[in-house]
Amino acid sequence: MNYDLVMKLALERGFYFPSCEVYGDAKAGFWEYGPSGVSIKNKFLQLWRRELVRRDRMLEIDGSQIMSSSVFEASGHLSSFADPIVKCKKCGATFRADRLISETCQVEIPESAALEEFDKVITEKKLLCTKCQGEFDAAKKFNMMFQVGIGPEAEPAYLRPETCQSIFVDFPRLYKTMRGKLPLGIAQVGKSFRNEIAPRQSLLRLREFYQAEIEVFCNPSKLNEMERFSEVQDTTIRILIDDKIQAMTCKEAVDSNTVPNKLVAYYLGLLSEFYEKTGIDMSKSRFRKLGDKEKAFYADVAFDFEVETTIGWLELVACNYRSDYDLTSHAKKSNEKFEVMDGEEKTLPHVFELSMGIDRSLYTILEHSLKVDKEHERTVLSVKPYLAPIHVGVLSLVKKDGLAEITDEIYLKIKTKVDAFLDHSGAIGRRYRRLDELGAPFAITVDHQTKEDDTITIRRRDSMEQSRIKISELETILSKEISFP
Repeated sequence: MNYDLVMKLALERGFYFPSCEVYGDAKAGFWEYGPSGVSIKNKFLQLWRRELVRRDRMLEIDGSQIMSSSVFEASGHLSSFADPIVKCKKCGATFRADRLISETCQVEIPESAALEEFDKVITEKKLLCTKCQGEFDAAKKFNMMFQVGIGPEAEPAYLRPETCQSIFVDFPRLYKTMRGKLPLGIAQVGKSFRNEIAPRQSLLRLREFYQAEIEVFCNPSKLNEMERFSEVQDTTIRILIDDKIQAMTCKEAVDSNTVPNKLVAYYLGLLSEFYEKTGIDMSKSRFRKLGDKEKAFYADVAFDFEVETTIGWLELVACNYRSDYDLTSHAKKSNEKFEVMDGEEKTLPHVFELSMGIDRSLYTILEHSLKVDKEHERTVLSVKPYLAPIHVGVLSLVKKDGLAEITDEIYLKIKTKVDAFLDHSGAIGRRYRRLDELGAPFAITVDHQTKEDDTITIRRRDSMEQSRIKISELETILSKEISFP
């Protein structure tokens, strides 16, 4: 299983495809979800809300995608949100320095390293432009913010590079109006925008992408007073320690100081439980603690939740303990008060963040679920039934003898309750194969026996087993099989 097979499925079955692909001047880093992709994305977010937002009684907001310059001056993005680049003296091609080095001479340098470190390796390894063999200028920083002009005077503002800043600036109002109590989780789903230097590999590095972010506001003096920690204390998390993945419970992680406190461990446990329900192979997952040079500029402690794929380990969620960096910065810039009352104590909350990449998560689900069944000459997307873009295919064995009319009637009854696909045309085996590729866990077929006893054939995707059921039982069976766990 590899990236190319997932890409072929995505293009042929309407999961995702390049934006503006009919035009030659279409820019890289912009992709669009087709009907199958929208369906699985929406179900993924339903599960996210169920397993994280509602379970933890979080608040959810929907903030603006364009925000004022002041927000990003306070957050540090205008001064610090930059990647290292090098430019060819001969042809002018631009490369991201850390990636150029890692791909050409297998030397890993964190993107936050000093510029001199990139220049040193490029000189020592005698690296040249991969396009024209020219030499490089000295490395410099490239800020990835997208600037926009507002109104006739084109007053500067920016597309948000992350969804969380509106959560931070809205925090005082939300805490007051929603009668908040620490720890308080505030969540948001939406698009973010980064002017990536070299976007590539479809959903894995985009200039316009979806995030599902959670910011947990907490009292820094009560990080080990998590009332709900008992819910996950026996949940297993896999942590990379000394280049070796070790599985341990959340309680063991706290007791051994592998994870700094119960609050952080609690949310790492919730995250693990969530991703297990997405169908990702958790034996290929890990939490990796980031070193000082790898962490984002605002993070005190950081873990990346990563999953192994055929193209390497992918970071799906950045778990950052941002301390009081954000609220302090916005309070100073805005001259507003961000302290709140936690019981009888006045405190400036710290923040722990779960910043999830939706696009990367969906790619990983597709890759881990996609299987080639050589014995039966079929490709099968074995996604969890509740995430499947199509829940059931509704098929007639033939279109004549009144079977098409019965099939249409069944489809009309269930189409508002489940995601159903009606298909009359083609050989029945070929129609089954199409549904297998789309990930439909069930297919029902109306045949001549249906007219005799009101039964239909139900076929299961993974086992290919077929059995007969009463038409009257169909809705109950589907409801049970495709409901969230």
